[in-house]
Amino acid sequence: MQITRSSIDTVKGPADWFTGDVYIDAVAAAPAPSRLSAALVHFMPGARTHWHRHPLGQTVFVTEGIGLCQRRGGPVEIIRPGDRVLFEADEEHWHGAAPNRLMVHLALNEADDTHDVVHWLAPVTDEEYGAAPATG
Repeated sequence: MQITRSSIDTVKGPADWFTGDVYIDAVAAAPAPSRLSAALVHFMPGARTHWHRHPLGQTVFVTEGIGLCQRRGGPVEIIRPGDRVLFEADEEHWHGAAPNRLMVHLALNEADDTHDVVHWLAPVTDEEYGAAPATG
């Protein structure tokens, strides 16, 4: 057993990964042979990831607020606390907060054999983001 006391600062999500204000708290980065990483990601209203894909897929678990997610070619979906979203391996997608609500999720990722966890793509346009159904 290993207990790691919280000593890592919250970091602001980089502008080349996100649109809007996003803050990340590291949760897990297990040593080899594990390839698991986890982060608690806080999206302020209107904030979202860029389009991206994960070589081995990604699971997000919504803990707070109201969010949005979309896979390439699919509709924008509303996600709420307790919802778990599985993005398949290499499925292009984005996720983030609703325009009027923050959203927090736990992101679970696994690195592939070359240590890649994510491949970042283009920003989600305002038009793509605006296609979301009303979250009221």
